Amino acid sequence: MGFKWDQAEEIAEVLAENHPGINPLEVRFTDLRQWVIDLDEFDDQPGSSSESKLEAIQMAWNELYEEQNDEEDE
Repeated sequence: MGFKWDQAEEIAEVLAENHPGINPLEVRFTDLRQWVIDLDEFDDQPGSSSESKLEAIQMAWNELYEEQNDEEDE
């Protein structure tokens, strides 16, 4: 069983691995949506996305991004 739109944390982890060094806050929602749909693990209806679901994914990814960059700064 693959990822659904409401699995923000799981999707964010894969996006962070697939797009290292990219600040998720600089990614347009149209691009983010496509990146999620393109994931091999994604198994939901593309039309079921919403701004709030994309924002949840973006925020979860940003949390990972900030953690990784804090570790690199130390």
